Amino acid sequence: MSTYAQKKGIGATIWDYLTTVDHKKIAHLYLIAGGFFFILGGLEAMFIRIQLAVPNNDFVSAGLYNEILTMHGTTMIFLAAMPLLFGFMNAIMPLQIGARDVAFPFLNSLGFWLFFFGGVFLNLSWFMGGAPDAGWTSYASLSLASETHGIDFYALGLQISGAGTLIGGINFLVTIINMRAPGMTYMRMPLFTWSTFVASALILFAFPPLTVGLFLMIFDRMFGSNFFDPAAGGNTIIWEHLFWIFGHPEVYILVLPAFGIFSDIFATFSRKRLFGYSSMVFATVLIGFLGFMVWAHHMFTTGMGPIANAIFAVATMAIAVPTGIKIFNWLFTMWGGSIKFTTPMMYAVAFIPSFVAGGVTGVMLASAAQDYQYHDSYFVVAHFHYVIVGGVVFALLAGTHFYWPKMFGTMLNEFLGKITFWLFFIGFHLTFFIQHFLGLMGMPRRIFTFLPGQGLNAGNAISTVGAFFMAAATIILLVNIIITSVKNQKVGNDPWGDGRTLEWAISSPPPYYNFKQLPLVRGLDAYWLEKMEGKKGMTPAEPLGDIHMPNNSFIPFMISLGLFIAAFGAMYQGDEGNTWGIPVLIFGMLVTLGSMFVRSIKDDHGYHIHKEELMDDDEDKGVKA
Repeated sequence: MSTYAQKKGIGATIWDYLTTVDHKKIAHLYLIAGGFFFILGGLEAMFIRIQLAVPNNDFVSAGLYNEILTMHGTTMIFLAAMPLLFGFMNAIMPLQIGARDVAFPFLNSLGFWLFFFGGVFLNLSWFMGGAPDAGWTSYASLSLASETHGIDFYALGLQISGAGTLIGGINFLVTIINMRAPGMTYMRMPLFTWSTFVASALILFAFPPLTVGLFLMIFDRMFGSNFFDPAAGGNTIIWEHLFWIFGHPEVYILVLPAFGIFSDIFATFSRKRLFGYSSMVFATVLIGFLGFMVWAHHMFTTGMGPIANAIFAVATMAIAVPTGIKIFNWLFTMWGGSIKFTTPMMYAVAFIPSFVAGGVTGVMLASAAQDYQYHDSYFVVAHFHYVIVGGVVFALLAGTHFYWPKMFGTMLNEFLGKITFWLFFIGFHLTFFIQHFLGLMGMPRRIFTFLPGQGLNAGNAISTVGAFFMAAATIILLVNIIITSVKNQKVGNDPWGDGRTLEWAISSPPPYYNFKQLPLVRGLDAYWLEKMEGKKGMTPAEPLGDIHMPNNSFIPFMISLGLFIAAFGAMYQGDEGNTWGIPVLIFGMLVTLGSMFVRSIKDDHGYHIHKEELMDDDEDKGVKA
């Protein structure tokens, strides 16, 4: 058996995933962990909707409701949407550019384990004195007043998890810049790769402000500093600036990869080249650029003054223009195409009106004068769910069906997929469309309960029914995944039959080394061009030779575990009568620093897959000499 052959047995498989540096297996880890947190965040959403189903409900207490509300938003943004998108980026982007791996496989693994341990740390707050309760934005005036350790779990957990995201973003940037196959110029990259590139650049610039803000909050909470305490000369609004300088680019960090997934789906199932490719690339870059110029539209009511409000209002309206370019290009891609309404294509078509509705309400909120009325009402809740669910979650569901055969070599059931789509689509609009009107009728955000006779009964009841529809859709998707995994019916390299980009040129799932020979890219939609010339695979750009691959490593897991342990020590060291906080902090840092030292002295040059082994290996059918 060759050095890269798969091990057998459950124990060996678990060890393989704990130590893997293979970007495709790390993608599986992101999807599993992100899927778990998605279900957790969904359960929290169901508790919110059950509490608000009828007036004067006492399903949960006011304090617990604040914790559930905070954890729902925090979990869905940081621990579900981001890692699930990272899963697709890891699984597909290196294949789309014809690379054998990412630039830094070790850091890729470290990024995942930091995210995972940060997420676990945050959610352990439920069992250790109470979850954070100051809203997912954790505004300083509320977070400093919170008396439990919940906010400490929030700050430390997001700090660890955010470090993993930052590492991942840098890794993707370097991979796309340095590891494209011969002939893969920037203007031949698929839109999903372009959106990964721009989103990774946004991560590089957006996460440091969050890191700074969280550090200042940690110092205020744990060490008695007064950065955000107005009574001691601090400024609570500074937290809002730091958070939203991160928080608004974060929206585009999420939505741009979603745009990339939909762009590839529209082109594939319209059987046409994406309309206006160059303008789509330009719009993607422009959205990324403008994304850093709109953060204070979240703060129109904080008293910045009319000049600042006007500047951010104009910038917010301007960002709708490149988004509009994308919408029209997707419509023109379908125009005249030979459309196949597969499950991914149904999500893509449904995404357009859903996301446009969120965009229209966004432009309404961009007017500072109007925002004084909409602000902190359920109108805003409806708006951002139309953007995040109607954009990002639709893309995650579409991408799951679209890329599943490439990642796992089996095809999800289309009939169950379409049932999932209709339940989720109907449930989504039932839940959130009515919330626009609840907001206009005066229902505030984060409200724990409401009184009868306020005119809010019917709207909230309808919204809760819609949430149950979405929950049912999620359950059917899980059933679909289980059935598909049990049947394990293998598919070929291009199971949809209309694949256009390089990932569809190799076997499903791809071999460890992705490509025996790096492919020669001769234009946009490289695989489609080869198929049109009657070729079964890609033309190779190099002769068959040895391939160098990195070794697995347990060190990323240990580095992350050490920070996880140290975070507990840091959090509890200031408690009265605590004697174990400092020793735990020191032990955790020793584990982390010791693991890093081992990595620095370890002679790890990877291993070679020899040419003879490749000639005997029939896994990769995609690239032929």
